[in-house]
Amino acid sequence: MDQTYSIPFNKPYMSGKELHYISQAVLSGMIKGNGNFTHKVHELFKKKFGFENCLLTTSCTDALEMAAMLIGIKEGDEVIMPSFTFVSTANAFVLRGAKILFADSLADHPNMDVSKLEALITPKTRAIVPVHYAGVACDMDKIMELASKYNLYVIEDAAQAIDAYYKERPLGSFGHMATFSFHETKNIIAGEGGMLVINDQQFFERAEILWEKGTNRAAFFRGEVNKYGWVDAGSSFLPSDIIAAFLYAQLENLEDIQRRRGEIWHYYKEKLQVLEDEGFIKLPVNQNWTTNNFHMFYIVCRSLDDRSALINHLKAHNVLAVFHYLSLHKSEFYQNKHDGRDLPNSDFFTDHLLRLPFFYEITEEELEYVVSLLFSFFKGTN
Repeated sequence: MDQTYSIPFNKPYMSGKELHYISQAVLSGMIKGNGNFTHKVHELFKKKFGFENCLLTTSCTDALEMAAMLIGIKEGDEVIMPSFTFVSTANAFVLRGAKILFADSLADHPNMDVSKLEALITPKTRAIVPVHYAGVACDMDKIMELASKYNLYVIEDAAQAIDAYYKERPLGSFGHMATFSFHETKNIIAGEGGMLVINDQQFFERAEILWEKGTNRAAFFRGEVNKYGWVDAGSSFLPSDIIAAFLYAQLENLEDIQRRRGEIWHYYKEKLQVLEDEGFIKLPVNQNWTTNNFHMFYIVCRSLDDRSALINHLKAHNVLAVFHYLSLHKSEFYQNKHDGRDLPNSDFFTDHLLRLPFFYEITEEELEYVVSLLFSFFKGTN
């Protein structure tokens, strides 16, 4: 576990008011889901990012599952998404019976190669699920053009992409729906937690019903109906207001959290540039259409052996750095269901990408130490 290392990969950050707001929620006597702090979180996202409607969920996984239900995914439907992503992206649609058509990554970035998507579209395709890796936007103009041309839904997996933008427009505002994560490894956290953003008005009413276990309970408490009952399939997707209270304290400090994460990201970039210049590693790249929300800092090693040796070198000095996703098309569960296409770029990032320690409270001395270990590994210096 991270705690055994002097410099862990991640450390959850407390901005200061989390316990105070949790106490408020508890003392209010209303700690169930869809309470006061849930409403505060919803309103903050609508005001800050202009989202038309959003629902706090217990996880990004739940938000993805809601999206799959809302667009009516069924047995035999096809959904296009990157292979280099977390299993939840695929699971949400597999659970509804969909076949996943995995797209390869770009050669220079883990995001999926949008230029290869059209060839994957068939009459059975229902949706495209772009994943904004490291908070860096996919080419949403091209994705939305394809969706319009073939009458497809777009579900943005923006798990890592809070406060990230594509051509000055927030990620999560392009697709018919979008999902966010507040897992403890994200910029803004609630331990566990997520959110579904609904940008297409046709889904507003039903989304809330699915969220409330298939009932119109939320409408009842707003006084819109005189009783509530079971009106659709659904589940318990909404989190306790205790989780919402913790999250609200984080969101109030979004600008400060992003400022500090930016400092850390730029420190790594500046100090490690010489290692890239000399051919030891590659550093993250951005397209000119996207911002960087400083979700993570990764390097791309020359080989799998190089990466494995570097991980061990860092561990030997009490620093934890970790690789990331394993290509889903080669997973034990899906490899026999995959259509057999090689996805070399996804496999490349599976074997070469390494994430460095990155959290709000990492000190300048700790950053210097991590960088010094990379130099000692690649250049044999102390």
